[in-house]
Amino acid sequence: WRRARAGQLPIIVGPRSALLVPLPNPGLIVLDECHDESYYQTEGQPYYSAIEAALAYGRQTGSVVLLGSATPGVGQMYRAQRDGWNMLNLPLRILAHRAAVQSYTDRTGLTPPALETEADAAAFHLPAVEVVDMRQELKAGNRSIFSRPLRDGIEAVLAAGQQAILFLNRRGTATYVFCRDCGSSLRCPRCDRPLVQHMQGGANALTCHTCGYRRQMPKKCPTCGSAHIRQYGTGTEKVESEVQAAFPNARTLRWDAETVREKGSHEILLSHFMNHQADILVGTQMLAKGLDLPLVTLVGVILADVGLNLDDYRAGERTFQLLTQVAGRAGRSLLGGRVVLQTFQPEHYAIQSAAQHDYTGFYRQEIRYRREMHYPPFTRLTRLEFRGTDAAAVEESAKKAAAILQQRIDEENYAATRLIGPVPCFFGKQNGQYRWQVVVNGPDPAALIRAHQKELAGEGMLIQVDPPSLL
Repeated sequence: WRRARAGQLPIIVGPRSALLVPLPNPGLIVLDECHDESYYQTEGQPYYSAIEAALAYGRQTGSVVLLGSATPGVGQMYRAQRDGWNMLNLPLRILAHRAAVQSYTDRTGLTPPALETEADAAAFHLPAVEVVDMRQELKAGNRSIFSRPLRDGIEAVLAAGQQAILFLNRRGTATYVFCRDCGSSLRCPRCDRPLVQHMQGGANALTCHTCGYRRQMPKKCPTCGSAHIRQYGTGTEKVESEVQAAFPNARTLRWDAETVREKGSHEILLSHFMNHQADILVGTQMLAKGLDLPLVTLVGVILADVGLNLDDYRAGERTFQLLTQVAGRAGRSLLGGRVVLQTFQPEHYAIQSAAQHDYTGFYRQEIRYRREMHYPPFTRLTRLEFRGTDAAAVEESAKKAAAILQQRIDEENYAATRLIGPVPCFFGKQNGQYRWQVVVNGPDPAALIRAHQKELAGEGMLIQVDPPSLL
């Protein structure tokens, strides 16, 4: 910190907190993967967006602010077009500098793509994506988690001595454990969310992915005493075991929160895969974070629908971004590549746009929906969340705040401002605390709340301006 303030460090690399380093004369601020929600501080107060902070910092210091992303946020793109930001497009994937391409060609004997005569680097198009309708797979009698095109693709990759990535944004073996007789599900007592079955290390345990609560799989239903406990749903552990059963000669690695808990485990796992000590890498959204793996010629998305139907106006945007990013892990060398995207909703515009690498088409459709529904970027949101261990007190605080806000909206003529709620949050209980929320939607909802913040105060009230999620 002292060296930076003294001007001894010309370049700072880091997460969002790096923005707070006291450089005496900043000239360039780069925010790579600017669509990522980790730029928004939500772990504790003060809540803030590092993107907005960087833009303000750039204005104050006269610095250039460079936002980089293959899938910019809808709000970011709308703002860029409205405010006339300079936009630099990269329509083709840059393979490498000419010299690097020639060196790789000499070493492997592979034929490089045709180089542009005026360019100094090789570039080619993004990998082809095949959308597989899993409803048709079921009708054809295929009840495996692997569609026929994906199974064929894996077999071809293994025969060629190449590598594949299988993506599923769910951890565990089964994502839903229930009693077949009474129908009750096993849920976390602190978060009221379904417990996920994990078989790692031979332990048959149930885990809450929110608070970490763990318990053993019961022999009988806690509600009715039935022994008919069943597991449903698929996670990365299940995918890994299915791969090992279907392709016994394939060497597999799994990359999720369970396998990379220890310090340095990310680097060890990635180096194993890069050194071709494994043929298939199974993982969650960690796989979408800019990996450059030349031998990966196939990416299989086990279920593209995960998260698509969440109760949040940005669910489609997140799905499109994640699918586009993970599809980009294939074909990053002269070997080329392909993507197999499995889904039960092949007609959804987010799925179709991701399959075509069509950001522009997705943006046009999404921005039209946002305009019709009066959601950002056409309005702004401020979210009041109330949380506490007393369910009745939390509910009462939310309802009281909503009543006060509605009264002020009516009395002070906030004609374009409306309330969403009060309602329980989508995740209504976390870490033993009940959660309710009131969302204010309008041209400047923060001003309304700021003017009446003291009378709104209630049970564990938290305020988020332009929240990244309404869950």
